[in-house]
Amino acid sequence: MRKIYCSMRWGTMRMNKLKSMFKAKEMGVLLALAALCLIFSLAAPKFFTMANLLNVTRQMAVISLVSIAMTFVIITGGIDLSVGSIIAFAGICAAAMMANGVPMAAACLLTIAIGGLVGLVNSVFIARLDMSPFITTLGTMTILRGLGFLYTGGYPIYDLPREFIQFGQGYFLGVPIPTIVLLAVAAAAHVTLRYTSFGRHVYAVGGNRDAALFSGVKVVRVNAWVYILSGLICALAAILQTSRVGSALPTMGQGNELDAIAAVIIGGAAMSGGSGTILGTILGSAILGVLNNGLSLLNVNSYLMQVITGTVVILAILIDKVRGALTRRSAVMKSRESLLRETREQKEADT
Repeated sequence: MRKIYCSMRWGTMRMNKLKSMFKAKEMGVLLALAALCLIFSLAAPKFFTMANLLNVTRQMAVISLVSIAMTFVIITGGIDLSVGSIIAFAGICAAAMMANGVPMAAACLLTIAIGGLVGLVNSVFIARLDMSPFITTLGTMTILRGLGFLYTGGYPIYDLPREFIQFGQGYFLGVPIPTIVLLAVAAAAHVTLRYTSFGRHVYAVGGNRDAALFSGVKVVRVNAWVYILSGLICALAAILQTSRVGSALPTMGQGNELDAIAAVIIGGAAMSGGSGTILGTILGSAILGVLNNGLSLLNVNSYLMQVITGTVVILAILIDKVRGALTRRSAVMKSRESLLRETREQKEADT
């Protein structure tokens, strides 16, 4: 009898765990990704080959890194429109240093430091001076893009070391190096958000800034660090992008800010802050990567691809709005049910 009871209890626990998995936002995104892969594998036979799938992971590495950076910012309720321009500016800095004889390792470290410095500048205006994240990062975006064009005159920087190009184009144990870098950063970001006090504070600031401040969270410091992290991760993405294409252009990263926002929102985060996961963001960026790759294999016009990507961005924000409305409605209904239950219990107690 005891064995039967334990078996039933174990079965119930497994069923509850399965239900919670299917209720998770990431499960819906994963199913959408699987459906998209199925459609493209039927429409384009070359899509579902190992070579192409590895190519997809290499192509999506940069936008996934940018999306991870954006995840930290959006969870706090902010936004960073400068991520694409950081890629261009940091890529130009890295290429210029190496073209002028700076060793590759030193150039890469300095480039990441430059990205962190840009994030620090953003954080001073946003966290310390309490300026609008949208306006501040829009200004940073314009300044960095202009500096890139001023330095290069609109021309690419070539003559990069072979070992640097190998970093973006090479493989390690059969896996593209950018994919390995992405997995390492994603794992570190997941652990940071899920298992550290800083991660809990990031969610707290986005969920309710005043409550977080009242409970002792150093809101200004948390806000500052998410923009610094954004700059650091985007600079790393710039190194991968520059090494993959073998040159640096002032037009690199254009539109990446919109792709990153779309990936984060598709992954289940809310623009208002307080929610979002690294796993969801990776799945969201995978949807964008598969979409771009599949459309390219089908020889879809590049301008039409931009239209489709823009539509996905709008749909992602619309889904976020609908999701938020449903969450608020559910909270109101639960509160109403709780109030009615308390009223009923009070009446029964009086009688």
